[in-house]
Amino acid sequence: MTRLLRPASLALPLVALFLPGCGQKQEAAAPPPTVGVVTLTAEPVTLERDLPGRVAAVETSEVRPQVSGIVRRRLFEEGSLVQAGQVLYEIDDAPYRAALGTAQGNLARAQANIDATRLQAERYGGLVGINAVSKQEADNAAAAAQQARAEVMAQRAAVQAAEVNLGFTRIRAPISGRIGRSLYTPGALVQAGQAAPLATIQRLDRVYVDVTQSASELLNLRAALQGGDVSRTGSDSARVRLTLPNGASYPIEGRLQFSEVTVDQTTGTVTLRATFPNPGGLLLPGMYVRTSLVQGVRTRAVLAPQQGITHNPRGQAVALVVDGANKVEQRNVTIDRAIGNRWIVTSGLKAGDRLIVEGLLNLQPGATVRPAPPRQVTVAPKRDAKGA
Repeated sequence: MTRLLRPASLALPLVALFLPGCGQKQEAAAPPPTVGVVTLTAEPVTLERDLPGRVAAVETSEVRPQVSGIVRRRLFEEGSLVQAGQVLYEIDDAPYRAALGTAQGNLARAQANIDATRLQAERYGGLVGINAVSKQEADNAAAAAQQARAEVMAQRAAVQAAEVNLGFTRIRAPISGRIGRSLYTPGALVQAGQAAPLATIQRLDRVYVDVTQSASELLNLRAALQGGDVSRTGSDSARVRLTLPNGASYPIEGRLQFSEVTVDQTTGTVTLRATFPNPGGLLLPGMYVRTSLVQGVRTRAVLAPQQGITHNPRGQAVALVVDGANKVEQRNVTIDRAIGNRWIVTSGLKAGDRLIVEGLLNLQPGATVRPAPPRQVTVAPKRDAKGA
């Protein structure tokens, strides 16, 4: 009996040793997780920036009186189009007609006096040679004739001034455009140099749109242009598109005209001015709009799907890529702006990198994975890049 029990007692430790070994082989044989990857490429992208703007009239003129008086008539329809030189108001001109008559009478008297003094100066000039009159009397006569000629010039100027003032009683439009409401009615007293305008005329066949851009964005764009990352070729770099307050797109493109040379100290922004045709009068001064400004073309932009860019606890943008050994590598990246469902990546990723866009949950750097085409992530067609 004792000999039969020995083999059974020896078999128990062997089974105990064999069982742990089987578990280790099963764990080592577990396949690596499958992740969806996208191979990044570099492509040219037109860069745009969405910025707020305000519409301003190309020309604005506040109609004010240049002489004082009572408004006798208003000769325009409020809100209508007026032409430069068109009479808008008439001021009672009776006082100014009287002033013109007085000036004309003074001129006639001065002209009559000039003949008398001239003849006397000529006569005294001949008599002084034979000592018939003193030299002092001859000099006085010559001076009186010269003074009479100066008086005629002064009276002529007074007549011209009176004629100008009389003309100012008919207030004309200084520019062509659409005139607003009249702030004065017939019978109202107006004064030269008053602060309040009679009406305002604005030229609206073409308008300005003033756009504000931060100074930091402008500096980054200039640095990219100088570095060659962004180029401005052709006339597209000056194109501007508008979105109206109701969300509709303005059908006519504008052109960037100039950039302000100073930075606003309170906001840290620079003003850009674009010009837009406004044949239908749809754009009104003071209207708030959104502009899409073409800044240039990034010749080799790396576009990464937004699903593949996450943020670490510090708020930094990070991405997971698969290296040549199919191991996960974490990269810190810098993103510029969105283009469709992708980010423009300026650093951290390059063309040819395999970016993980699916299977990111619980994935750690250094892990071995099996890359495969993504099932849900699709790359959007190429379109212009717009800033947020």
